[in-house]
Amino acid sequence: MNGRTTTRARIDALVHDLLDEATAEHPDATAVADSAGQWTYRELTARSHAVDAWLGAQGVGHGDRVLVQLPSTRELVALLYGTARRGAVLVPVNTGMKGYHLRAVVENAEPSLVIVTDPAVDRVAALADGIPVHGLERTWQEITELREMEARGDGGPVGHEDIAVLVYTSGSTAAPKAVVCPHGRMVFATEAINLELGYRPDDVVFCRFPISWDYGLYKVLLTAAGHSSLVLADGESDLALLRRIRETGATVVPIVPSLATMICALAEREPRRESSVRMFTNTGAALPKTTADGLRTAFPGAEVITQFGQTECKRVSVLPPEHQDAKPESVGRPLPGTRAFVVDDEGTPLPPWRTGEIVVEGPHVMPGYWRAPEQTGRAFRRAPDGGLRLHTGDFGHVDEDGFLFYEGRRDDMFKHKGVRMSTTEIEAAATDIPGVRAAAVLPPAPGRDLAVFAEGDIDPHVLLRELSLRLEPAKVPGVSRVVDELPLTPHGKHDRKRLVHILENPEGTSTP
Repeated sequence: MNGRTTTRARIDALVHDLLDEATAEHPDATAVADSAGQWTYRELTARSHAVDAWLGAQGVGHGDRVLVQLPSTRELVALLYGTARRGAVLVPVNTGMKGYHLRAVVENAEPSLVIVTDPAVDRVAALADGIPVHGLERTWQEITELREMEARGDGGPVGHEDIAVLVYTSGSTAAPKAVVCPHGRMVFATEAINLELGYRPDDVVFCRFPISWDYGLYKVLLTAAGHSSLVLADGESDLALLRRIRETGATVVPIVPSLATMICALAEREPRRESSVRMFTNTGAALPKTTADGLRTAFPGAEVITQFGQTECKRVSVLPPEHQDAKPESVGRPLPGTRAFVVDDEGTPLPPWRTGEIVVEGPHVMPGYWRAPEQTGRAFRRAPDGGLRLHTGDFGHVDEDGFLFYEGRRDDMFKHKGVRMSTTEIEAAATDIPGVRAAAVLPPAPGRDLAVFAEGDIDPHVLLRELSLRLEPAKVPGVSRVVDELPLTPHGKHDRKRLVHILENPEGTSTP
């Protein structure tokens, strides 16, 4: 069982309630640790109140956005909870996000202030158009002084429908878009997931993922819900990964397939030994059976849990361990208190085993995208009962027991190296490069890396180098081709079949 003995998830709670409840029951237990140290729940709570007070002193009010581009450390966790207490909105962005996309995020979010690492202040200030940009070192000195004075914020009440976080994610447009995440829906999603996973007060959760990604963000909330301890390891060396899992006494390790493969490769080099890990939780893409078996061999007794989700509802389904042998191809059953099923093109629910679009209903469905009414209208629609129905754009079917089976995506979205992205955003970044007239992207496939095609006057090596200056590392293609003219279908769209042919038969094209 988890720390808060609950049989159902709440929709009327606040993000910082999770912290306060854990602190009330386990004030001196370790809440969060990073490479520089650790804080108890009591210490984390005090710092979150100081963050609230500091934001108030900067003039940040209810509903104002606070954009942070910071590594995943204890300070960022305190900023999350302190911003929530303030009734403001945290906007965490990946440290790898380059100016090309960061400028678009700043323009869309319109933050009241920005907090970045000290070396990044001048660079970010140059694109923030007059918005105050604070370096973390000085900011944290001021927050520490407020904590020593036991300062608390003086803001007004925060409601469960107020927005807590904007999570920027790739979409079907060139610019990143933000999923609006209110307090109550985030807490519901957290507690519903925990009803399936069962985080415990004696758990140590080893988090390799940035808090700017919802997978990392919700690990902060899940550990609080379970009254567990969180180890932030986003900045850890790949080579030290296995050693750190063992040194920290990790019991829960969230993974994506690429991370799982790395852990298995490291484990194969060492003698088998006893392990404290009891659970791996996978998301991002399907985990190959050989990799799952490798984890179970390297970590005797550990379960490998399949999950399926989208930022727009956080999690769609979880496959409990007791069903893995009977339904090995399933991505699980819907979270408690939610529904997930498939519909045809008219939105009519389909019977078991019929393929259709996966749609989701429940209190975990977020209200839409920030300042993007057209995109919101396409993905978030009214259900017959008046609630929201998320049209995921994913295709699959359900069986007679209501378990989901994922089959693929409708649009150009895909996940690569555990990161969700779209062909559109990579193509837009490519066409921003001087000398590129047009661009097309092929998502990765078995035996084929992520590839970009450019029409124009540019060297393929330069194309990849310039993309690395505009995109996060996971979004930079591994292969580039420069062609005289991009092949198009009669409808004017990129001819993907001919692009695959060019990739496999590069004669007549420029290649690195």
